[in-house]
Amino acid sequence: MAHSGAPNPPRWSAEESFLELLTDTLDTMDRSNRGQFLQRFFRTIAQIDVTETQSVELWDQALASKRELSESMGKNVALQAALLDVLASSGQLRLPILMEYEELRKLQITATTDPLTGLYNRRFFDDYFEKELNRSIRYNHKLALVVFDLHRFKEVNDRFGHPQGDALLQMAASTLRKSLRTSDYAFRIGGDEFALLLPQTETEQASVLSRRVRAAYSDSLEPLHLGISLALDFGLAVYPEDGELQEVLIRVADERLYQLKNVTRTQATAAAGSEVPAPVEAKTKDAPTVSEPAATQVTPQAAPPAASPAAASIAAAVEQPPIAEEKKGIVEHRHWERVSLANTHAYALIGEGVERTARVLDLGYGGIALETSRPEEFSESFHAVLHVPILPPVRVNLTRVYKKQGSSGETRIGCSFVT
Repeated sequence: MAHSGAPNPPRWSAEESFLELLTDTLDTMDRSNRGQFLQRFFRTIAQIDVTETQSVELWDQALASKRELSESMGKNVALQAALLDVLASSGQLRLPILMEYEELRKLQITATTDPLTGLYNRRFFDDYFEKELNRSIRYNHKLALVVFDLHRFKEVNDRFGHPQGDALLQMAASTLRKSLRTSDYAFRIGGDEFALLLPQTETEQASVLSRRVRAAYSDSLEPLHLGISLALDFGLAVYPEDGELQEVLIRVADERLYQLKNVTRTQATAAAGSEVPAPVEAKTKDAPTVSEPAATQVTPQAAPPAASPAAASIAAAVEQPPIAEEKKGIVEHRHWERVSLANTHAYALIGEGVERTARVLDLGYGGIALETSRPEEFSESFHAVLHVPILPPVRVNLTRVYKKQGSSGETRIGCSFVT
């Protein structure tokens, strides 16, 4: 109960309560979003058309007027009165009307969302990303950023028209919404580009979620029979291990996105029957020798060993159907296509304690090929941590299958994943 001598608190009208709510809302926005919001606000309450910059100036003048009037009169002056005073003195006021809360809510939604997909827009993404990153820095939390785009989306627009393309964008947005936790946020940040912000999320959690989104979208496309290998490619970056600045995390995620797009393009080429630039497995020492070029020898190969869960996460991005390749008269049946990583910065840390580094040449579901100048340091079985562009670091167990000396003096070591 209030003390008997205490002054009664001011009783705000419904209109003033809405304006106070609006003030709090605007405090959470950057200047760009605030200008867009206020431009629509003034058009609604006073039927006036001003630019975004003028809208922000009018609002700031109203706040300043409220402070000055309150100080001169010795009591708290309502923002509604200050706002009316500014609009009237500027000659802008024509037809003031009461703004309902639902109208305010519609204005806020319009200012922060993408009209086609219903996701948050790029302006809100930039603003919210900054706030979430600052919060993660302050409380020492992880923050994952995942960027997506639709692989070969332009071909859909060219072949089926923009209405079909819009429908596929809406399907992608729906897939993202269904996959999120309540603490996650989804955005449309470009034409066919999307982003997720995942607070307090580790690298592996973000990777699993991204692959699940990709697979769910692929499943939703199957009934459409588009005849185009449309895919929701992704790249991710996590604070703090991938960077501590907003622009750095965006750049890392973009780089990983385009590395996966290159892998997807390679897979599509292989599926179409074109030559894939993936190295062919070398023959083991027990493979038969071909005496004549015309002879064809089939080298049987057992089913690939069971992969560890970590290896399976790599395979999710590169898995391919069985193929057969022919080289120098030998047809080699391979159960999984290898994706070449020879021109990337992929590498592996080998061993426990004193770690050694080897380049990653290619990888697939069943195994991986490494390159080293010191093959004698590689035992029959060993541990490795793979640093592959399309995924976060992955720990695997490997068994050496073969060694092959290259022309450059380096040795290629073929390995299989084991549980």
